[in-house]
Amino acid sequence: MYAQCDVDGNEYLLLEAFVDHQKSDAALTLEQQKTNHNGRPSIRKSTAGWKLCCQWLDGSTSWVRLSELKESHPVQVAEYAVAAGIDHEPAFNWWVRHVLKKRDRIIAQVKQRNARYLKKTHKFGIEMPKSVQEALELDKKNGNNLWGDAIKKEMQNVRIAFDILPDGTTAPIGYQQVRCHMIFDVKMEDFRRKARLVAGGHTTEAPPTLTYASVVSRETVRIALTMAALHGLPIMAADVMNAYVTAPNKEKIWTTLGPEFGSDCGKKAIIVRALYGLKSAGAAFRSHLGECMRNLGYKPCLADPDLWMKPEYDPSDSFKYWSYILCYVDDILVIHHQPEDVIKKIDKYFPLKPGSVGKPDMYLGTKLREITFTNGEKAWAMSPSKYVQESVSNCVKHVKANMSDMFNLPKKAINPFPTDYEPMEDGTPELDAEHASYYQQLIGIMRWMVEIGRIDIDTQVSMLASHVALPRQGHMSAALHIMAYLRDHHNSRMVFDAHEPEIVKSDFKKYDWQEFYRDAKEALPPNMPPARGRAVDLRLYVDSDHAGDKVTRRSRTGYIIYLNSAPIQWLSKKQSTVETSVFGAEFVAMKHGIETVRGIRYKLRMMGIEVDNPTYVYGDNMSVVTNSSKPESQLKKKCNSICYHAVRESVAMGESLVSHISTDKNPADLMTKTLVGIKRRFLVSKLLYDIYDDHGIAK
Repeated sequence: MYAQCDVDGNEYLLLEAFVDHQKSDAALTLEQQKTNHNGRPSIRKSTAGWKLCCQWLDGSTSWVRLSELKESHPVQVAEYAVAAGIDHEPAFNWWVRHVLKKRDRIIAQVKQRNARYLKKTHKFGIEMPKSVQEALELDKKNGNNLWGDAIKKEMQNVRIAFDILPDGTTAPIGYQQVRCHMIFDVKMEDFRRKARLVAGGHTTEAPPTLTYASVVSRETVRIALTMAALHGLPIMAADVMNAYVTAPNKEKIWTTLGPEFGSDCGKKAIIVRALYGLKSAGAAFRSHLGECMRNLGYKPCLADPDLWMKPEYDPSDSFKYWSYILCYVDDILVIHHQPEDVIKKIDKYFPLKPGSVGKPDMYLGTKLREITFTNGEKAWAMSPSKYVQESVSNCVKHVKANMSDMFNLPKKAINPFPTDYEPMEDGTPELDAEHASYYQQLIGIMRWMVEIGRIDIDTQVSMLASHVALPRQGHMSAALHIMAYLRDHHNSRMVFDAHEPEIVKSDFKKYDWQEFYRDAKEALPPNMPPARGRAVDLRLYVDSDHAGDKVTRRSRTGYIIYLNSAPIQWLSKKQSTVETSVFGAEFVAMKHGIETVRGIRYKLRMMGIEVDNPTYVYGDNMSVVTNSSKPESQLKKKCNSICYHAVRESVAMGESLVSHISTDKNPADLMTKTLVGIKRRFLVSKLLYDIYDDHGIAK
């Protein structure tokens, strides 16, 4: 069954010929096609009511709607219409001549994409309905009630979203009409039938204030996991069941009920809940969830409104701390000394999915679990291994099916990039439209991998992302080389270790800056909540690759920020200006890193986390370290004055201190250069667990 389908369960058929045609009463006549638009004669363009009988290369035949074949095989359909003498019919006369006129160009495009007909009527070999009536007919034909049960289950959940109006009542003034319809799916894991009632929200007008809905940031998630380990607090997760329909609708919408409503079919109804498909559904649910959080005594963090916090007290050890609830749409994480009690209270407001309540397992596409070090200390770890393996598997199948004549994944890839490969100097032929589109998909997939923990490929992916507008064959080969590397090194974990780092504070000299930056003082948020729990330390490792782009000669900024011993933020990005010296490039990178860590210090304080010490900044350029840490150092290049003073003022106000670190030990070196060999292995092993060894993890 799976071998006959693509990764989404769809079947594809290759056309041999058209053997017949038919039209129903729904087809337009020549008279019906004529119309007027703004007083001018016009014609209606529709293929409704027409079907063609297709003979496929596997010997089977089937009747397919003209609307589908017009998109998948335009030239063949146009030629058949002329040969059969039906090109004058209203379903053909408005497009056949144009297609035949552009025949050569269309054929060239079709050859490039190796066009096949997507068999939309089946998924995993199971016939798919397109309406409620078709679903019930399929059940009758198959002698079961699988689709009917799926519809019934969905209607039990969403019927509360509709306020049915009395017969003969018109819709209220000011309300917009939408159409609602049922969509169907087959789940891969157990071939379970799935039905979902959705609204055509794309036809309505809604102000942006009603449609915007944010989610908790990944940076906040990493901070919260680290603080949970630092304070020894348990975490529980839960998913809200039928999340959107639990919230009231913010738009004025009405609809006419369909056959899925049984005896109420044809009646008018006001949509009173945030039905799936409405533009405001996400924002409505987020607002409704916020009301629940406030009723539980939680308030939104001003630095991240999807992090909810509440002062708590653990009576077992008299420990005062901040409890957190992290909301990513309908996924909820609770950090509390008794998270079960909080989950039960939430369940009273929102029904939670059965089986979703418990220790977190999968979160944002990663495997999230608690680990124990050999010394008995615990921490939380994220592993994107499953996402990486599925992505690589899909890539291998796509390359084999569509690109095997030009590309393939290397059998062995020790490093992400081929040896000595420079993307900016690639002069290979440009990719065609289809391959360029897939290249862009690969970059998007790998960017998400970087976001959820594959920090070891950040530099390479950033370099290739610079060429998404005009990728070349060499860029595609390099992207597939990264996928081969991930195939061989898929197993990785980013551990949010809360241990206090070993900082040699004598390396960070303090000087009197009053003469140069009088009264410089770190700005503290006046509305920050009181700190509760243990204090934390921040470290910033920064580096640059001077003139690394050999075409534009722009440098690359790279940095990694640690909260205690947990990496919480990282970056590899080409600088926006050309710097004429290593000194200038390093100062630009350090300024960028310090600005980012300043925002993190603000967020930590707004989360009620104590930050007493300055941020400890490590750089491997001695000139930059000297100029930023010693007041008497003189700036000799005025073109670097902004970065120079921004960094020095941060040091003067006590927000940061700067010290030197050897290039061989600077993890930020991984974010600016395509390293290989022992050095790469050493730096990667400092950031990610399980790729090379177990790092002393007991389980």
